[in-house]
Amino acid sequence: MRFQNLAIFAGAFALAACGGGENKAADTAAAPAMAPAADSAAAAAPAAPAAAGAAAAITGTTHEVQMIGDEKGYRFEPAEITVKAGDGIKFVNTKGGPHNVAFDEATFPAAAKAQMSANMPESNGSLSGKMLVTDGEAYTVSFGSVPAGTYEVVCTPHAAMNMKMKVTVQ
Repeated sequence: MRFQNLAIFAGAFALAACGGGENKAADTAAAPAMAPAADSAAAAAPAAPAAAGAAAAITGTTHEVQMIGDEKGYRFEPAEITVKAGDGIKFVNTKGGPHNVAFDEATFPAAAKAQMSANMPESNGSLSGKMLVTDGEAYTVSFGSVPAGTYEVVCTPHAAMNMKMKVTVQ
């Protein structure tokens, strides 16, 4: 009998602990309703250069780079790419993940680090993007407001396997 009472009490406690979620869901549902109005207002305004530390939009071509790990090894395809300032690169986890995009901070110009970090969604303030775990998952990086130069990229989990590439910005 004691065990049965304990089980009923534990079940009631678990339900009570989960019961407050409705208000939170209602709060988060209201947030997206505000976003389209802000987006339409921003779309109506003329494009301005990105402020220091603000993400710069892709204004040119978006190039695709595949991230592959298979019997031939771990690699970016292509291993070298040339883009123009304002272009973007869409990195696609094709096979053998998890993969990520990390710029070599030691060779990255100090003056450009804040802009590149801002152009990398879900970055933690470093020059490293999120992990792509599933095949087909993608991560897009803007090269808007990034100075011309050659930048080295590595996939952190596979750096020891020489999964590296070079991005030249013109």
